[in-house]
Amino acid sequence: MAQVKPGVVSGEDYKAVVAAAKAGGYALPAVNVVGSNTINAVLEAAAKAKSDVIVQLSNGGAQFYAGKGYPDDFEGRVLGGVSAAQHVHLLAERYGVCVVLHTDHANRKLLPWIDALLDEGERFYEKTGKPLYSSHMLDLSEEELKDNVQTCARYLERMNKIDMSIEIELGVTGGEEDGVGHDIDASADNAHLYTQPDDVLYAYETLNPLGDFSVAASFGNVHGVYKPGNVKLRPEILKNSQALIQEKHATGDNPLNLVFHGGSGSEKDKIRAAVEYGVFKMNIDTDTQFAFAKAAGSYVEANSRAFKYQIDPDDGKPYKKVYDPRKMLRDGEASMVERLQEAFEDLGAVGKSAAL
Repeated sequence: MAQVKPGVVSGEDYKAVVAAAKAGGYALPAVNVVGSNTINAVLEAAAKAKSDVIVQLSNGGAQFYAGKGYPDDFEGRVLGGVSAAQHVHLLAERYGVCVVLHTDHANRKLLPWIDALLDEGERFYEKTGKPLYSSHMLDLSEEELKDNVQTCARYLERMNKIDMSIEIELGVTGGEEDGVGHDIDASADNAHLYTQPDDVLYAYETLNPLGDFSVAASFGNVHGVYKPGNVKLRPEILKNSQALIQEKHATGDNPLNLVFHGGSGSEKDKIRAAVEYGVFKMNIDTDTQFAFAKAAGSYVEANSRAFKYQIDPDDGKPYKKVYDPRKMLRDGEASMVERLQEAFEDLGAVGKSAAL
């Protein structure tokens, strides 16, 4: 495979990064970010691992990037999404790895947010020859299959014109991601958490002629971290969908580009099996949030007097250099970088950047 230029990838470069992962038997972590600190931590982690990476924003993450005090929630989501993307575009190339820039779950009520980001993306494409984002995700899994897929098809037709990919969700990933998700019934068999191969075949036959797409198929995975129970990870479901498409359309192995949602806390052998069956992207959010928060909280605990007094009342010691927010935030970043090294290892991605 030809070397891909480092930075934000789209179009043929995006496809090359995905193809390299699948051919090489590894996957990329897709990390939710909420500000420049978490974006920088992801880029630092990828450079340290010499791996490509996926940076993604939810609608809430985009709004937070613009500032929770911004007076218009919708406009804040759009401006935050644009600002975060510009930040990644500016820095990604200098970190020396390929970066996929993506938006996470958008259900039907959030389609106006995607519309506005596509407006911005088309303007960005006119100026630079690149889209603002590599891909957007539409999560219409709570709707009827045909409505879900046909809506995604309409968006893919628009996105394909500016070298973008689309991610869709089939079946139901349990739990919640920033207000979009589905409850898990602890007393039920949760059969809806497992995507049916025939549904995947319908999506493939509809979307494949229109452009590049990936599928977040459900195989018992959930958002967040849950105690083991009646929800079981069954990666063989992914294998069954791949086999059906290969049989019906005489494709090569693993024709689908698959996505693993709810990667935090997953068993390592199940992660490896999912990658074997065509997963190139594994979402991680809960674990990186905890890593950041735990380190920042530990710093506050270890320096508790500095967070009560600017000057120590007993000895007159000034605490300015201790309560400087950069100290606490850097500890959070470093902890997030460390947790992501584990993710790169689990996914087999260390040292395999397409930019190397």
